[in-house]
Amino acid sequence: MTSGLLLHGLGATARVWDGWPSPDQWFAPDLPGHGSAAPLPEYSFGSMAAAVAESLPVRRGLTVLGHSLGGVIALELASGRYDVQVDRVVALGVKVAWSEEDLARAAALAAKPVAWFETRDEAAARYLKVSGLQGLVDPASAAVDHGLVREGEKWRLALDPRAFGVGAPEMARLITESPADVVLARGELDRMNTDAELVALHDRVVTLPDLGHNAHVEDPAAVAATTR
Repeated sequence: MTSGLLLHGLGATARVWDGWPSPDQWFAPDLPGHGSAAPLPEYSFGSMAAAVAESLPVRRGLTVLGHSLGGVIALELASGRYDVQVDRVVALGVKVAWSEEDLARAAALAAKPVAWFETRDEAAARYLKVSGLQGLVDPASAAVDHGLVREGEKWRLALDPRAFGVGAPEMARLITESPADVVLARGELDRMNTDAELVALHDRVVTLPDLGHNAHVEDPAAVAATTR
């Protein structure tokens, strides 16, 4: 029986969890507008959490590990607003400090049309860059294929670019309001956040030595240990 939920980050797909220990005990969906999941009319943390909730095979007693955007959705799911009972949240690699420049850059990406590529190799390179998986995942792998769409002789990312417009999370509120046990985790080498930023938000912070933003891909076992 599924005991946990794994939520990937912006631009990636559920295939980032391919190396996860005990996969039979965890459910790993594609987030809306990613991989094989349908796009949404508009993207917010609430709309994405609602779509994830509808897909769950188990809705009670969940441990939810979310990476980056997935970490915010994990906290949103734990709020009790989606008829889902979450006992524990591990939010990994969440960007918690957003400048006006950060938000403007994200909005600009969300407004861009879908980019088409002449070859799979070009599309794969773009997918790995957008998802931050360069050097961590083989460009020729089926995991990358899951993030791509071929139409005729051209390729594009499966990602709906409008998902970039989801905005900045209200992390302090989400943590304070959550009835679940919450842990904030980060890779020591992650440039998306700092220990100080996370400690300012919450008293339960785990730093994973020698790992970066995609710690769950670099060392699945080390990240899995934070869920216990």
